[in-house]
Amino acid sequence: MREDHSHLTRRKFMRWVLANAAGVCVGSLSAWGKFAEQSEPSLPDNLEEYDWGFLIDISRCIGCGRCVAACNQENHLSANHFRTWIERYEIDEQNRVYIDSPRGAVRGFLSNRRKTSVKGYFVPKQCHQCRDSACTQVCPVGATYHAPDGVVLIDQEQCIGCGYCVQACPYGCRYIADPPGVADKCDMCYHRIHQNQKPVCVDFCPTHARIFGNLKDPQSPIRQILRKRHYTTLKPENKTDPKCFYLDLNPEVK
Repeated sequence: MREDHSHLTRRKFMRWVLANAAGVCVGSLSAWGKFAEQSEPSLPDNLEEYDWGFLIDISRCIGCGRCVAACNQENHLSANHFRTWIERYEIDEQNRVYIDSPRGAVRGFLSNRRKTSVKGYFVPKQCHQCRDSACTQVCPVGATYHAPDGVVLIDQEQCIGCGYCVQACPYGCRYIADPPGVADKCDMCYHRIHQNQKPVCVDFCPTHARIFGNLKDPQSPIRQILRKRHYTTLKPENKTDPKCFYLDLNPEVK
């Protein structure tokens, strides 16, 4: 297991926060249009002043898979595990929906579209960092928890690999990594955002389809876009209050 902040235990997390919170900051967030290159303020002593969220613009995703490949490399994932992935949706003349995601689209989509398709688009998916998360409620040992700045983390030293959280997640964003036989998922590149960097998927997206920022800051790019554009979330009927927002999401996506 790699010794970085992506696998913090609760005790290590609090010790690290006390030692570093006053001196670290988060970097600039890339956005499109007039929101490009706006900066987040330095991290305060009280991390509860932050609430990190994601915004994904479906109309900008080209299905290249660079976000998936970058995530796998950054987090040293095996070839069969993905913290983020891309799904391709194709609709034919009879409104039948076809969905595929070959190996998470880590190499993009090499095959041609269906000849009968009249509509198609790509949908990146990942952990939704829910405020009322089902995964934290069902974990019998408290290994999955909310960090003070709103990120749902997994203490992999405490996880017993029971899989309850995997079953409870309505978005299919969790899995049991084997090895080491414990739960894993997207953690927003927690080790990066506290080292003046954006999540690696945001950095590697060539079309700026992903925006990351502080939802508690009304001047952050993500808040400004959410205020001006219509957005949706997946499976609102589950009432998990997710923090992964979509622009131009089509009704076929569940």
